[in-house]
Amino acid sequence: MELNGRPVSTGELSGLALQGYGHFTTMLVTDLRVRGLRLHTERLSRDCKTLFGTDLDIARVRELARRAARARPSPSIVRVTVFDPSLDLARPAGRSLPQILVSTRPAPTCEPEPVSLGVRSFSRDSPTVKSTSLFGSIRQRRAAQLEGFDDALFVGVDGRISEGPTWNIGFLDGSGLVWPQAPCLPGVTMELVSRAAQKLGVPVSTRPLAAVAATRMAGAFVTNATTGVRPVAVLDGVHLPRPQVLGRLAHAYRELAGDPL
Repeated sequence: MELNGRPVSTGELSGLALQGYGHFTTMLVTDLRVRGLRLHTERLSRDCKTLFGTDLDIARVRELARRAARARPSPSIVRVTVFDPSLDLARPAGRSLPQILVSTRPAPTCEPEPVSLGVRSFSRDSPTVKSTSLFGSIRQRRAAQLEGFDDALFVGVDGRISEGPTWNIGFLDGSGLVWPQAPCLPGVTMELVSRAAQKLGVPVSTRPLAAVAATRMAGAFVTNATTGVRPVAVLDGVHLPRPQVLGRLAHAYRELAGDPL
């Protein structure tokens, strides 16, 4: 773990740990290439403006991420976190000096198992920002696991499905691929899967979905950069089918060429 290209001290991490004010993106790096790299860097730039009101040096981000990835066997997971170690809790509107924290871990080496989801009523604060404040999401994931599920699927007060703690969810019906229409984080993998679907001739749409209606779909999957396309086996106790098109989507996503980091 490095801050601006050097080992980070515990003192420099204290603000992030105690206040949790920052944003991040997580990338799967294979042979120094990243699927949807431009989407990742655009997210970092956008969220930095939103949280700190300043521009982010994306060339420096790429340099630091590349350096970290070189130090790990390929493939690896590289997380870029942007935060201000000197943030004043009493005056967060003061001048911000966001810094770049890069951490790495080994990438999964096997296909992800199908996941079971329990529906939880929850909406993240500022859902379009990939923030480091994960308290609410982790709490809902824990609650779902205590009920016997692998993870939580969020629905808003209006009953509409939105997202999960660290992923987007897509559904398949007779008309093609359907993304839920609700406030959520527009994921990089979500966008890449949409592009892959269109190349396969699978129509892509967005519409409101209630949990009960979702259990009658022809299939479902969750997406993020770490696991790619992961089938949903169970939604709130209802077993979902796994249509052939889901395998085609997963394969098409895996075959997408990465961009040089």
